[in-house]
Amino acid sequence: MSARLSQPVRLWRVQHTQLCKEEFFRMEKFFKLKERGTTVKTEIIAGLTTFMTMAYVLAVQPSAIVGFGPDPFITDVNGVVISKQAILIMCALISGLVTLFMGLYANFPFALSTGMGTNFLLGAMLQSGQLSFGAMMAIVLISGVIFVLLSVFGIRDLIVRMIPKNIKVAISASIGFFIAYLGFKNTGIGTYADGIGMGDFTQPSVILALVGLLIIAVLTAFKVKGAILYGIVAVTVLGIPFGVTQLPASIFEVPSFATVSNVCFNFDFKGLLSGSTLVLIFIAFFGDFFSTLGTVLGVAGKAKMLDEDGNLPGIQKPFLVDAVGTVVGACTGNTTITTFVESSAGVEAGGRTGLTALVTSACFLLATFLSPLFVIIPDAATGPALIFVGFLMISGITEVDFSNFSEAFGPFVMIMFGTFCGSIATGIAAGILAHVFIKVLTGKFKEIHPGMYVLCVPLIMYFIFN
Repeated sequence: MSARLSQPVRLWRVQHTQLCKEEFFRMEKFFKLKERGTTVKTEIIAGLTTFMTMAYVLAVQPSAIVGFGPDPFITDVNGVVISKQAILIMCALISGLVTLFMGLYANFPFALSTGMGTNFLLGAMLQSGQLSFGAMMAIVLISGVIFVLLSVFGIRDLIVRMIPKNIKVAISASIGFFIAYLGFKNTGIGTYADGIGMGDFTQPSVILALVGLLIIAVLTAFKVKGAILYGIVAVTVLGIPFGVTQLPASIFEVPSFATVSNVCFNFDFKGLLSGSTLVLIFIAFFGDFFSTLGTVLGVAGKAKMLDEDGNLPGIQKPFLVDAVGTVVGACTGNTTITTFVESSAGVEAGGRTGLTALVTSACFLLATFLSPLFVIIPDAATGPALIFVGFLMISGITEVDFSNFSEAFGPFVMIMFGTFCGSIATGIAAGILAHVFIKVLTGKFKEIHPGMYVLCVPLIMYFIFN
């Protein structure tokens, strides 16, 4: 009897094993894992690492829109109640879906969510009563539609290709300095409120951040895959007895969609009838465009995906995903959706394909149910990861020809403005303007693509009105 039963069991096992092999082969072929020199395990670790470094957005976004403090909601000038829970749920959901789109359509290890910058700007105007929530979303929608049109008609590609190689190469280094600055700022290792200074090294959070940086560095020195992820987890656990990591009352929480209807498809175009509207749309668009440009080229450069001219083959796909994401985000109560620079943490962990993005996407979707667990990750854990990734990305500066001042000045300005102004978009805009001006003033204006002169006009306006 047992012999007769064992034969079907063995047959089932053989068929199941064969099916798994076929599925694995299809996945490997779809994502081109071998071609890009990666494995499923590496991609999973990379995806988790990316999510862990950007999970803070789930805690920051609701407060950026509604306001920091104990109040769980805000009532806008139109009398619409906007709750932190609704913002968090839609942020996690849309971040997951758009990142999924990036993985399946573009096959790049980039993750997307609500970008830092526009959310604070528009959120502050919402909280002060200058804009309704619907007017905010209308501004984001219009900027997203402009981004989509530029992508569809190929104008975006023209802008990317006419930017000189030295500027594109320097973008990775600029981002490296910027995210290292974020790491120092978020952990408290450095202070920037009243000038640049050293943080309070008696604080447990600062000490843990330094421990986390050492853990990541030592594991990397021993060539341990996923060193950044292990460092984040270690500091999060170590932070519990020190009170740095605050344990949630519960791990699982079913999201309440009762207030989501107030943020979805909430557009107030009448609220845009003011002189500042065009400026806000301009800021939202250019902030998104150049932040995405910088992040995509910078992260791709770290992953060795750029060609000999510093261009990313297939760049139209991640740009289109980013643009569509902003439009979808506006329809669902999210400020500008953009490619996150924290994707570089996943790339450093070995992520090279869209499978990394799929894992990050799954984490965001899971976060809609496990948000209390994910938002406990302290800055002391994510900060060291940003500092370390910043260090690794700075290496791109070696490709800039510093023997030629007219080629090196633009990258220098880009790095300085990006770091000390706290904005990737500002750094890139300043670097491009500096490069054009120094070439013109030294009589080398013929080396500049004609389109660069046209691009300088909106970039100057960016600094005037931002």
